[in-house]
Amino acid sequence: MTDTHETAETSRMRQTAQKKTQRRVAFASIIGTTIEWYDYFTYSTAAALVFAQLYFAPAGEGVGQLLAFATIGISFLFRPLGAFLSGHFGDKLGRRFILVVTLVTMGVATALIGLIPTYETIGVTAPILLILLRIVQGLSAGGEWGGAALLAVEHADIDKRGRAGSYPQLGVPLGMLLSSGVIALMTGVISPGEAFLEWGWRVPFLLSVVLIGVGYWVRRTVEDTPVFKEIQVESAKRKAPILVLLKKHLPLVLVAALIFAGNNASGYMTTGGFVTKYATTDGVGFSQTDVLLAITFGSFVWLVSTAVSGYMADAIGRVRTYVIGFVILIVTAFPLFWLVDTGSLGLLYLSLGIFSIGLGLSYGPQAALYVELFPASIRFSGVAISYALGAVIGGAFAPTIAQALLQATGTTASVSLYLVIMSVVSLVAVSLVRDRKGIDLSVGNEEEQSRGMWRAGNNLTAAPTHQ
Repeated sequence: MTDTHETAETSRMRQTAQKKTQRRVAFASIIGTTIEWYDYFTYSTAAALVFAQLYFAPAGEGVGQLLAFATIGISFLFRPLGAFLSGHFGDKLGRRFILVVTLVTMGVATALIGLIPTYETIGVTAPILLILLRIVQGLSAGGEWGGAALLAVEHADIDKRGRAGSYPQLGVPLGMLLSSGVIALMTGVISPGEAFLEWGWRVPFLLSVVLIGVGYWVRRTVEDTPVFKEIQVESAKRKAPILVLLKKHLPLVLVAALIFAGNNASGYMTTGGFVTKYATTDGVGFSQTDVLLAITFGSFVWLVSTAVSGYMADAIGRVRTYVIGFVILIVTAFPLFWLVDTGSLGLLYLSLGIFSIGLGLSYGPQAALYVELFPASIRFSGVAISYALGAVIGGAFAPTIAQALLQATGTTASVSLYLVIMSVVSLVAVSLVRDRKGIDLSVGNEEEQSRGMWRAGNNLTAAPTHQ
């Protein structure tokens, strides 16, 4: 009787401790990615509003804006390198270690951007410093998401991975919400007009210093995942994770990257600053503050739809949730700009709100889907590199491509067609993989994890990844 009581009591204590850990992990994954993407979106908005004038003015207005948007894309080219490094060391040294490093690196680079003198002050050195710090941001972002995704999903209960995987995804719209809100405060209240161009744009970058401290403290309090602890025990048996991944799972990496590309291209219409810039042109006529507040509203809708998608992913599956999201993005790609072109503030809010529903549903299931696709010992590498490559294919130069299409054709219809094509590619890609909801993620189950990724065709068992 006593033994039974003690056993039941021990079980309850263990469950309570596990729930406490999961709550702490959820908070750490959300706040970390929020800070990371606050930094990223602050840069993108500044590229749309002020960088062409401050750092690329000698190139002229049109070319200068293209160059400002191109600096957004340059950092994406370094994301795969960041993903390779974080994947390798994340599978060797732990998920938490990488998350702390990427958070601090991103924050420091962001704060330094806020201190760079303009072209008028130091000449060509100014855009060079801007690009170098942007590259550092890209290296950091390449490792951030993969670590956060694994931390959340590998700690989660088997029937709640979709929901847990949506936590790091929530950081993206939250970061966008925070960034656009702070910048709207600067343009509309604290430093309107010329004051924003002179000094107000720097404040959101410098605020990153405060956010770094918060995120660092939170992430240092979280334990590494149970799967990584298993990997540490067997680490002597395992080769370099990157080499194993590329040798045995390269097609899966490429398809996983394409799954992300459509969402990333679509998302960077708003987060990458293109809509911000386009809607404030003379032809449309919105004020900067009005557009930023509308994007803040869109970020909130994206946040809610991302949270909902986590529950949907657990209820109907990751792939089905993705399909619904991509269909919405395809259907709304043309209405997005039709409604913006009306010049009606209410319709601007409507266009961004509807579009953001598709963004959330095609982003929320990603962490759970990716984590369940890759074997345990190479999972960080697989998840991080797939995400980084998808970002290069999809979002790297999406604002630049959109701006070039607009200048070449004189109509946003070409931009909408581009978004439709990218979403269709991702819809096809996600239809190729099998929904592996509930698969055992432990190191001991790598034989099953190494097969059955594809919905049809080649589902042969790969050689065990640790051999």
